[in-house]
Amino acid sequence: MGGLIPLSDASRRPMRFATVTFLLIAVNTFVFILELAGGDAFVTRWSAIPAQITSGHQWITVLTAMFMHGSWSHIIGNMIFLWAFGPEIEDAMNPVRYLVFYLTGGIVAMLSQVAASPHSTVPNLGASGAIAAVMGAFLVTYPRDRIKSVLFIGWFFTITFIPAALLIGVWFVIQLFSVGTVAADVNSGGVAYLAHIGGIIFGAVSARLFEDSRRVEAQRGLGNL
Repeated sequence: MGGLIPLSDASRRPMRFATVTFLLIAVNTFVFILELAGGDAFVTRWSAIPAQITSGHQWITVLTAMFMHGSWSHIIGNMIFLWAFGPEIEDAMNPVRYLVFYLTGGIVAMLSQVAASPHSTVPNLGASGAIAAVMGAFLVTYPRDRIKSVLFIGWFFTITFIPAALLIGVWFVIQLFSVGTVAADVNSGGVAYLAHIGGIIFGAVSARLFEDSRRVEAQRGLGNL
């Protein structure tokens, strides 16, 4: 059994501290603590249930669900990916644009899952869709950057450097093969792969609309491409 954990962009560093990315991680962590304290009732109240949304109820959950997670491994994995790709995209945009981009990407991702399963009563939750949007933006902005990652196979692990286009591309293909599969748990809700696909497509298509061309050029000048 093996896996890959992205750590950071090895080709460049943000010119400014990633304040919004840091705050997003803090908010996700805080909400997860509320989940642990509130239990099933909290999850049911604030996760996105497609059948309720399509019937005109609980629209606010399209937003709140993107700050919720089903388990410790779920939130830790998501926050690692956000910290690996978020700072450079925040730097390429600006804090306000990046926050709007992130939230919009998360909403589009969640609505993608709702549209695909409009009558489902399975709770959907997770920041994965919004983070997928960030990865989609990274794919079109810095595709040749090398991502410092931990590669592990069984008990063996090593640090490796993988082109962003390859890493994100493989991740996207995995999501395509997983379409229609929802990892559900009665205590924690589900994670929808179609939300991941909707998020990354949104990010790739809209990234240029949010980016500051001067910031991107300055960053590219610092990159080891």
